[in-house]
Amino acid sequence: MEIQKSFKQNKASLYLVATPIGNLGDMTPRAIEILKSVDIIAAEDTRHTKKLCHYFGIETALTSYHEHNKVSKGDYILQLLQQGKEIALVSDAGLPCISDPGYEIVQQVIAANYAVVPIPGANAAISALIASGLVPQPFLFYGFLNREKKKKKKELEELKHQMYTLIFYESPHRIKESLAAMLDIMGDRHIVIARELTKQYEEFIRGPISEVVEHAGELKGEMVVLLEGSKEKQIEEVWWSQLEVIQHVEHYLTEGLSTNDSIKKVAKERGLAKNEVYRAYHIN
Repeated sequence: MEIQKSFKQNKASLYLVATPIGNLGDMTPRAIEILKSVDIIAAEDTRHTKKLCHYFGIETALTSYHEHNKVSKGDYILQLLQQGKEIALVSDAGLPCISDPGYEIVQQVIAANYAVVPIPGANAAISALIASGLVPQPFLFYGFLNREKKKKKKELEELKHQMYTLIFYESPHRIKESLAAMLDIMGDRHIVIARELTKQYEEFIRGPISEVVEHAGELKGEMVVLLEGSKEKQIEEVWWSQLEVIQHVEHYLTEGLSTNDSIKKVAKERGLAKNEVYRAYHIN
């Protein structure tokens, strides 16, 4: 067991800093303060982050940390922490680790017994959810579906019976294909597409999938897709469903349980009174 006291320790820390998803006004004072105070900022795209830093007067040195260099840069970040350097990690927009780089370095830093401190801020999935009109909790954030059609359909089949509101990220190049697959597999449920969140052209498109899919080819920009959960409970056939009560009891007898314990177990699994199972077994 490990307990992290984020602000009561003498070691350097890794800060996960949220950045705006569109509107620069969503940058928090705390995020600016942290980015100014740390020794180095690890950024998904240093060119993008350099513009953000310039806008807010942040002069901290930058280094890259992205999908293609996360192994070597992970070791580098650990070395900096060992030297007592404070590090901030940012993605291009929103929170690190949420469909963006960061998960692996967080694991490494925790394993090395340094603190990982979240600096909250803008997040596209939650922002879209609260304005969607769909049931806000429970929800399941899935992120991006697989690009391959076959794998995408398999993922949707596995999600088909989820009763939670489902949240996906999707690109304009794949949105129509993804909605068509959802319609085919999930049925014509209510859906919400949120695009260009916090920007001038922010837009919410709400309606049944069959209507929204016709409009999808015209959409541009990164988007959040929210799908209402299934209203039908998945009926899973239990292994004993084809057995008579007496056969069910005999199954546990062959496994070495006593008659009394077998009857108790069968009663529990079938949701029956123990006396009912007792009579069915002994009378027959």
